[in-house]
Amino acid sequence: IRGQPMRDGHNKVYKSFSNLIEGKEGRFRETLLGKRVDYSGRSVIVVGPSLSLHQCGLPREIAIELFQTFVIRNLIRQNCASNIGIAKSKIREKELIVWEILQEVAQGHPILLNRAPTLHRLGIQAFQPILVEGRAICLHPLVCKGFNADFDGDQ
Repeated sequence: IRGQPMRDGHNKVYKSFSNLIEGKEGRFRETLLGKRVDYSGRSVIVVGPSLSLHQCGLPREIAIELFQTFVIRNLIRQNCASNIGIAKSKIREKELIVWEILQEVAQGHPILLNRAPTLHRLGIQAFQPILVEGRAICLHPLVCKGFNADFDGDQ
């Protein structure tokens, strides 16, 4: 019947796709954002006025976690490591070649930054990573409004 919700055999109303992913019990907030996620990092943000609007300063320690598989592949391709185990040990020992490869890999891969709670579309944005020393993520001051970010320890 037009205008009436569809029901299953037990007279239960079907949920639409948007109902499944939106809201507090939706797929994003219920399962994806609340769990541990591989190839992700969490850090405090600080101002980086020398960055362009499309760039973010990414700590090298976080970058190696995000791009570890790419670095391992490049170590093996460049004959710096003969297998995955040796490549991982080079990463653990923080050898110079690892940082050079990481710099090269990071240039070609944009990253997503999310500022929880993600209440609107500017809560997640893509940036070109620029590797920085330290443990804080650097953002251009004009980008901070979209994240509703200030610099009092926001993560």
